[in-house]
Amino acid sequence: MLSWIIFVPMIAAVMILLLPRENKSLIRIVALSAMLVDFLLCIPLYLQFDATTAAMQFEEYIAWMPSLGAGYHLGIDGISFWLVILTTFLGPLCILGSWGPIQKRVKEYHFSFLFLQTGMLGVFCSLDLVLFYVFWEVMLVPMYLLIGVWGGPRRIYAAVKFFLYTMFGSVLMLVAIIWLYFNGIDPETGNHTFDLIKIYAMGKPVLQAQLWLFGAFALAFAIKVPMFPFHTWLPDAHVEAPTAGSVILAGVLLKMGTYGFLRFCMPLFPDAIAYYVPWISVLAIIGIIYGALVAMVQPDMKKLVAYTSVSHLGFVMLGMFALNQQGVSGSIMQMLCHGISTGALFFLVGVIYERRHTRLISDYGGIAKKMPKYATVFIIISLSSIGLPGLNGFVGEYLILLGTFKSNWIYATFAATGVIFAAVYLLWMIQRVFYGKLDKPENEDLQDLNLREKIILYPLVAMTVIMGIFPQIFLSKMEVSVRVFLENLPK
Repeated sequence: MLSWIIFVPMIAAVMILLLPRENKSLIRIVALSAMLVDFLLCIPLYLQFDATTAAMQFEEYIAWMPSLGAGYHLGIDGISFWLVILTTFLGPLCILGSWGPIQKRVKEYHFSFLFLQTGMLGVFCSLDLVLFYVFWEVMLVPMYLLIGVWGGPRRIYAAVKFFLYTMFGSVLMLVAIIWLYFNGIDPETGNHTFDLIKIYAMGKPVLQAQLWLFGAFALAFAIKVPMFPFHTWLPDAHVEAPTAGSVILAGVLLKMGTYGFLRFCMPLFPDAIAYYVPWISVLAIIGIIYGALVAMVQPDMKKLVAYTSVSHLGFVMLGMFALNQQGVSGSIMQMLCHGISTGALFFLVGVIYERRHTRLISDYGGIAKKMPKYATVFIIISLSSIGLPGLNGFVGEYLILLGTFKSNWIYATFAATGVIFAAVYLLWMIQRVFYGKLDKPENEDLQDLNLREKIILYPLVAMTVIMGIFPQIFLSKMEVSVRVFLENLPK
């Protein structure tokens, strides 16, 4: 089942290569159909998932390169389950969101997007270090193209910066993977192995080695998150990327960094965690406050939303390194909430950019009079991003702060200021864009949401409400996996 979910987008990408370039409508329909099929394949995944066990489920194994100890090994647990579903949920919305804005090189665009989808899903399902690294690197190329070909005026600079940052971290991670391979023996076969489950069961390296290896993996993941001070590629990539590229970048790609800490860094090198907790926690708090303060002074709506990601992902990292049930569950929940809320905010900025071709806050004012449905959706999503009780953002942030308070009340106190700052920058933006006088002639003819935009945005609004009111639907699937994950860490 996992192989189908991963490779359906790739099969569609190959089909698109065979279609005539001029037939843009057919290309879009094939891409959208593939993404919808991919999401529908996750329904049996949801129904058959056993929330009472922390064991890997839906496992697949094929001896890929037996002489090297590398296999095609897939599986998911409560930690990766929702991230797979989030990826397939956002996929069709992104294709639909590209229907109007993308008019040049439509064939290449949809090929790249489907290729990217396969890479992202592969990262979340891989249980072999070589397979994981292949998917991790493969995903770089289509994202580089999406930014560099279909992006804004500074797209080449942003794409190269994104590529170089990620590649730098990936090289050090590869060195650490090779070290693990040569310093571990599979007790069953007596051979070296890249199989993650077998490496979990082996004896752990000495503390000094763990410190270096944790650092190598952590740097790759911290760049992807991105944590302060490795965040500088993110605003450029977001601002220059096409709307759907920004959505998938914020909604899914950034989660690969946080997921990497949970799946690789922490369980593989548990003794090093105690050394890194204060460093990562402090950097996470700096990211929360810094991201919020910088967002507050942005004149560009898209750049403002980009900096909110630095702040929100700081919360994710803080909760993860609280090392308790509330903190880690809140961290995973916040990954999902951020994917929905920030993805929706990028869609919303894209909607108004298509009409006015400007993202400057100062170019708007009073547009709620002309776009009441748009304004309503924007305010609901912004309130969810702030963390209003009853909407999804509250659940993750509350659990993170609760878990952090249990482990270190000083960290929790500083982090809580990020919630206040979030209210300031988002509500201030809403005031300047939607209210006041409608005194700019260019805004007089603005049209409200069309059918395509409603089909994209209303499901996202529905998800913010469902996740806020019924969080146990999501938390119950990850509870046992998180508990066993924490039991395997040193006390």
